Amino acid sequence: MTFEPERKIGLPQFRAISHAISRYEDVTMLGHHLVESICISFEIKAASILLFDDREKQLFNVCSHGLSEEYNRVVPEFSDMFREFTQGRWVYFEDFANDSRVTNREAVKKEGIVSMLSVPIKRSDNILGLLKLYNSEHWILHDDDIMSVAVLAEQYGLVIENNGLQNFLNEVKVAMGSLPLRKLKGL
Repeated sequence: MTFEPERKIGLPQFRAISHAISRYEDVTMLGHHLVESICISFEIKAASILLFDDREKQLFNVCSHGLSEEYNRVVPEFSDMFREFTQGRWVYFEDFANDSRVTNREAVKKEGIVSMLSVPIKRSDNILGLLKLYNSEHWILHDDDIMSVAVLAEQYGLVIENNGLQNFLNEVKVAMGSLPLRKLKGL
């Protein structure tokens, strides 16, 4: 008899989270609700969203659910060892506290994190950040759940990209509004 992991995100949960993603205009609020919904659906310890600053080459924790303030202050280091991030693939850490790729092992142990799934937040070929799911015990993930989380992360990436574009267009409108009318002819 083979063990089949239980699916945690069924169609109703996936539809509810996807619908919420498509409706939010506040990216930060959406992020908080996304990580909370994932924690509830998976019945896991915590989840967080880290966004990548390509100028500083660093990931910044923008929202989390279930993690201590102290753990959130630990700066996650970006290194070439995390090729999964730079290549846009998800990675599962079965024994997160003892994995050689983890730079802050003591903080992980203190937080009580045993396993972690890291899924890239993407927009097209651009990696915008990571959606991380933390568990206080070892857990076996259903392939469909991993794919569901990957799709939700991509949807979140689309919202981030659209929000950035909207902010840019608003700045252009303000700049255009200060131009003399004669300069706007033909635009």
